Amino acid sequence: MKFVVTGGAGFIGSNIAKMLIKKCHKVTVIDNFNTGRKENLESIQNEIELHNVDIRKREAIKEIISDSDGIFHQAALANVNESFSKSKEYFDVNVNGTKNIFEIAKENEIKVVFASSSSVYGEVEKMPISENIDRKPIHPYGQTKLECEFLAEKFSKQGLKVIGLRYFNVYGLGQNDAYAGVITKFLNKIKENKSPEIFGDGTQTRDFVFVKDVANANLLAMTSNVNFDFFNVGSQKSISILELSQIIIKNSGVNLKPEFKNALKGDAKMSLSDISLAKKKLNWEPKYKLDKWFKEEVFKI
Repeated sequence: MKFVVTGGAGFIGSNIAKMLIKKCHKVTVIDNFNTGRKENLESIQNEIELHNVDIRKREAIKEIISDSDGIFHQAALANVNESFSKSKEYFDVNVNGTKNIFEIAKENEIKVVFASSSSVYGEVEKMPISENIDRKPIHPYGQTKLECEFLAEKFSKQGLKVIGLRYFNVYGLGQNDAYAGVITKFLNKIKENKSPEIFGDGTQTRDFVFVKDVANANLLAMTSNVNFDFFNVGSQKSISILELSQIIIKNSGVNLKPEFKNALKGDAKMSLSDISLAKKKLNWEPKYKLDKWFKEEVFKI
């Protein structure tokens, strides 16, 4: 089959593209290389069709994706802190760009699986978080993802097959430093023999899910008989940021302590996914464990 991956040179998008190639599909990648990197696609560069195009260029992307069998829409601006100062740009790229994808997909009867985010939930007191709770994002980035979900709801009523995956904290090697999750930032600091920085008191908890599990969730959603829904994609386990820093420091063997800084604006206190819906409807559940990844891939103990 022929699939399109928008944002396919990015961290998650490139992992989806590699998984598709491994399964012998034809892959077209769309990326404007704002944050995506060609080196992420180096291992499959001769097996894909690559287009340097912005998703806001409707006619250009229409020509590329109109004959595809499915679209994995990953392209977005995703820096929470930056979204406060660039809220208009974030809306333009994330919402208007997504609208272009949905419109073209509807016109050509193409199924879309798109990257939403657990940030649509905002600050939640009751854990774990299930898909049916109120969505109240606390920063502009989260609001753009909620607007994309509103668009998905609208277009699904018009016949578009569309599934939104609400990613929790995705980790793995190869993240862009500017948009990296806390694990990558901690590891980068350790490599420089510097203390990992914790914003706030470190008691905030996060649900970490491995990038290959996220890629697999995308494939299962695309090939499922589900025509419209939203699914949590997490590990259903949580760990505090302080505990995470201590594990990384201990395994790296360095004599460092975390450095505490002021809490960040828009930083939720707790995060823990309920993935029972994805298990039931997509037959998906995470296979990779954080501690095993540290030992086998990062620290090789």
